[in-house]
Amino acid sequence: MTLTCASSRIQETSLPTQAPLTNGGQAVMPRGGGIADDIRALIESGIPDSLNEALDLIRSRELGGSEFGRNMNYVIVTLFKMLYPDITTTLPVADPSPNHVYTKIIRNVAQGVYISPPADSQDFLEYVLPFLAFFSPSGAKPYATALPDIRRATELNPDSVLPPYFMGLIYEHTGSLKEARSSFERAVARAATCYPAAIGLARVIDASGQKQVATSMLQEMVNSYPDNMAIKRQLALNYYNNRDWSRAESAIAEILQKDSKNADFTLMRAHVLVEEGQLVQAQAALEQYAPINPNNRLYLFLRARIQAEGYRNRDAALTYLRAILKSPTVNDEISLYTARLLLESRREDDQNEGRSLLSSLLNEKDPAFSVIALAFQDALNRKAWDEAAVYLDRVLEEQRSARLLDAYKIEDGRGNKQAALAYAQEFHQQKPANEEGTLTLATALVETGASDEASRLIESRLADLSSGNVKSQYYYLRSRLRDNDTEALEDLRSSNFEDPRNLAALVGLFEVYQRQGDERHAVFYLKQAIALAPDAPELQAYKQRYASELSYDPTG
Repeated sequence: MTLTCASSRIQETSLPTQAPLTNGGQAVMPRGGGIADDIRALIESGIPDSLNEALDLIRSRELGGSEFGRNMNYVIVTLFKMLYPDITTTLPVADPSPNHVYTKIIRNVAQGVYISPPADSQDFLEYVLPFLAFFSPSGAKPYATALPDIRRATELNPDSVLPPYFMGLIYEHTGSLKEARSSFERAVARAATCYPAAIGLARVIDASGQKQVATSMLQEMVNSYPDNMAIKRQLALNYYNNRDWSRAESAIAEILQKDSKNADFTLMRAHVLVEEGQLVQAQAALEQYAPINPNNRLYLFLRARIQAEGYRNRDAALTYLRAILKSPTVNDEISLYTARLLLESRREDDQNEGRSLLSSLLNEKDPAFSVIALAFQDALNRKAWDEAAVYLDRVLEEQRSARLLDAYKIEDGRGNKQAALAYAQEFHQQKPANEEGTLTLATALVETGASDEASRLIESRLADLSSGNVKSQYYYLRSRLRDNDTEALEDLRSSNFEDPRNLAALVGLFEVYQRQGDERHAVFYLKQAIALAPDAPELQAYKQRYASELSYDPTG
């Protein structure tokens, strides 16, 4: 099937009574019956089939050597090359009259210059050809200037698909998505096979939030036109922009099979491979892209990610990231990634830099949840409970089930034991088989003095568990419920046996022996605790008090 789509406009004229020419099943009415008018009508329709038909008429009537034929051929060639580069057709050599108005317009178009037609012009092509400047990569985009001209083109030919198609582009690029969608829909309705307008319609549908609708639309178009690379490129972009990495990878690979030097899709492929964890393949794609634009921010960001995630080289990654951050405008995703990497560093200056960067992201209007989540996690890591509590409601709103145990830690750390218990109970109700949740609930019950309920839960778990550090923690909790030191010591020894690195059990053993006046055993377990966690806050006072027994200089 031959693809047909609008890219030019038909000038309004009185319709003759003779039978119309046909264009792929669509009627194209000639003006006045002359061959020149017939050719102009076909060209102004802008539909690829009609453009080819106009070429055939010029050839068959041997008009290619005339001034009219040369100029019309030039217009046809320009329309095909600028609007339909994916359509394969035999085009004549362009040899226009150098001083013809269309030649001048098209030369301006080649330079990306848009010039409105004279106010009294009645020539449809004089209104639509200048718009081709908007397809030039180097051209300015004075959409406000073009819109009245395209509206005038609509008046000259209300049946052409080009005015609604071009209007759709204007509205799309000025952010008027509703108007853009309406315009593209009118273009598609006038020529159902107008694939550029259909692609534009898919873009604005996607931008309006109906991502699956847009994707399905493009998939159907690919099925109808399996060789059309313009549609396939847009579908690949849709997958990529919607972070559907697996589909994006295969779609982008097909584009690069046809155009292996396409810089944009080469970089997109590298990005997809990084997201999928295929870092070696991503490295190769980035090497291919490097000579094109080594200062591209996404390129530098992907280099940083490979260093951080593939080679675990934080410093090398930060070198790339800091180069990006020098730019006056930086993508928040890159800033957030940099902040996270800095906060994960063991260096205090890196952490401070990360918090400074994170603070700037938090100060933006309506910061993204990913920014809030990082600030929340950073506060948790620092046990800055009051700071973490500031973000708790928002975090629970977005990720309640996954963050209930964090909520417990925050409220427990702030001394709100009943609130902490409530979160522990909620988590246990949702996931009763989760051992961490069960252990947290047992701890909360002990902390709030619910001894009977805590005891039943602890005994149940001790009976089910064979051995290991989890059983060690339950023994420790049971020691806190004991009424006398003898039973408490028995549980603490059992806890220490199951996990010699259980800090709470070591401190518990020290405290019981200290309370009993057995300094030798007390110091024995205190030494183990300090060796395990020398900076633990609960040990600092003991380190001062027992400095001589520990042979430890508390000043450093």
